[in-house]
Amino acid sequence: MRILVVSLPLIGHVFPLLPLAGALREAGHEVLVATAADGLAATRSGLPVRDVAPGFDFGRIARGIMLRHPLTARAELAGRAGTRGAGLLFGAINDRFADGVLALADEWSPDLVLHEPFAVVGALAAAKRGVPAVRQENNLFDGRELARAVTARLEPTLRRHGLSAPPPPAAALAVAPPSVLAQDGWPMRYESFGGGGDLPDWLRRPGRRPRVLVSRSTIAGPGGAGPMPAVVAAAERVDAEFVLVRPDARLARRSLPDNVRTVDWIPLPLALAHSTALVHHGGAGSVFAALAAGVPQLVTVGAGDRRHNAERVAARGAGLATRAADITADQLTRLVDDPGLAEAARQVRAELAAMPAPAELVPRLAALR
Repeated sequence: MRILVVSLPLIGHVFPLLPLAGALREAGHEVLVATAADGLAATRSGLPVRDVAPGFDFGRIARGIMLRHPLTARAELAGRAGTRGAGLLFGAINDRFADGVLALADEWSPDLVLHEPFAVVGALAAAKRGVPAVRQENNLFDGRELARAVTARLEPTLRRHGLSAPPPPAAALAVAPPSVLAQDGWPMRYESFGGGGDLPDWLRRPGRRPRVLVSRSTIAGPGGAGPMPAVVAAAERVDAEFVLVRPDARLARRSLPDNVRTVDWIPLPLALAHSTALVHHGGAGSVFAALAAGVPQLVTVGAGDRRHNAERVAARGAGLATRAADITADQLTRLVDDPGLAEAARQVRAELAAMPAPAELVPRLAALR
């Protein structure tokens, strides 16, 4: 069977699709990933990848949307736009992707299309080819709402290709732990490709003090440094070791406290296995990485889905939510010392571990053909 995997051109969108894509290939199916720009980092997984939008510029599209819709842009930057901002932005990106994805589907003739909720163009390609579409969630929203918001902005795309709105998917794959969010679909354990990179030996074992990893977004934009500056400012007053993952050049050049170290790109799930906590920018991939590792997390509220993600984690009791600029030594101390946070994180890890692994879903997907 041929499976076309469609993702928008962002690492946080494509990497969660790769474990299932890899399991499908291991089972003997032919798999091709369709994405562009930053999403082409999927080639690190060893899977074949096709660039369906050469020259794609996420920043240019995002800036254009913000200029044309200033009120929605302001709400989006505050993390309070709901699906409005997502519909505008990802509708425009789907329109840019449509020609390439639909042409590839005609050329490659897939038997099934697997896509993430923002990549509605994958569902369009499946409908045009008359094959099943499967939506795999990759965040802490209801994928049906996201797909509806994006589809509502695709009228120009549909007219250009003589298509109607795609039908509901043949199946949906729900990856959120039920106590954090109830999603529609077949349960599947969240996994994500680690992105490559080498894990230093010292990160393969526990440290002498609690170890806190600190990461930032893979997307350039407002607050690109994420929580790192505030963590560095507070670190000397916390009995822990802090590891900055991919700090920006300006921060990396600074003189850092003795209990702060830096590393380049590392496989975050492996590093979390011997860490006490994670501080991060609020992206869904980082949230899920900490939940799967069973470690408390401090999630900074911000643009897009980051406020929503932070509030979900805090509501479950598996971490803290705060603005990056408001991070304090007391909060960081609580993050590594509070037994309630640690217990809630372990409970969510057990929920995720009980969900079927991606490989277990392969026979069900093959039966959809």
